Amino acid sequence: MSRSNPLFYGKILLFGEYGIIKDSMGLSIPHTYYRGAFQFETSFNQDQSKSNANLFKYLEYLKSDEAPCRFNTAALESDLNSGLYFDSSIPQGFGVGSSGALVAAIYDKYCEEKISKNPQHSSEIKALKNIFSWMESYFHGKSSGIDPTICYMGLPLLIKSKDELGSVSLPTTSTGTGAVFLLNSGAPGETQPMVEIFMDKLKEEGFRNMLKNQFIKYNDACIKAFVEGNTNPLFRNLKKLSKLVLENFEPMIPKGFHNLWKQGLESEEYFLKLCGSGGGGFVMGFTRDYEKTSELLKQYQPEVVYRF
Repeated sequence: MSRSNPLFYGKILLFGEYGIIKDSMGLSIPHTYYRGAFQFETSFNQDQSKSNANLFKYLEYLKSDEAPCRFNTAALESDLNSGLYFDSSIPQGFGVGSSGALVAAIYDKYCEEKISKNPQHSSEIKALKNIFSWMESYFHGKSSGIDPTICYMGLPLLIKSKDELGSVSLPTTSTGTGAVFLLNSGAPGETQPMVEIFMDKLKEEGFRNMLKNQFIKYNDACIKAFVEGNTNPLFRNLKKLSKLVLENFEPMIPKGFHNLWKQGLESEEYFLKLCGSGGGGFVMGFTRDYEKTSELLKQYQPEVVYRF
């Protein structure tokens, strides 16, 4: 992948999946293992041709009167005719921000009055999020805009509420024994059907109460402990969160992972949670002892995203 155009990385939402729909906190970090950038090619292979064709369709969306900023659609159209495509190693449907990186790259290259990648004020981050919400909604229903914001800024983001988010510095201990890791379910998940199941469940009073009184409480406690580097409260609340997800988000847990989820809760060697909307893609795990856990789960090819 040549470096002539800026690289945009994938992202991992460590905490807040589904909860942020109902105003919980969220914590997201860039995942530099996965990346994408614009490239030009005169003779396409199948993937490049598909990317180019999809960008032509997206171009029509960007021409809409409802667009929240002015795009240089003439330049984009000219580039597409010259062989532009998005060269990406970010897998689609795995909860690591494939459409987010593409949207960030388009904004960066074609928005005529763009906000800096290092916004000085929270109002600018909020404005970015609103622009990206509109841009990404083309790909999967109603987007929060958070994924592309993280991909664009390339920094960990703390989401305090729907309207309040800002960059955050995390403890850096790359030599620790603990880790956040991903397990591959082997099949992509689709965001929209999973979100529809969630919205349907919100019609039940018991589910709403669980979300408000337990899920959001444990989720926000996990974020606080993680940002402060306090592993004991982190794992205490992770266990509660993992158990709640197993009991209440059963359709979102990829096939074949329910027993693994239970084993983690029973042994306390690791705790699993959803990565993105679930249904497939990756499953996320947290452990105090990655060497031991990676041996236990080696058939799922664990991949480290953060050490602590």
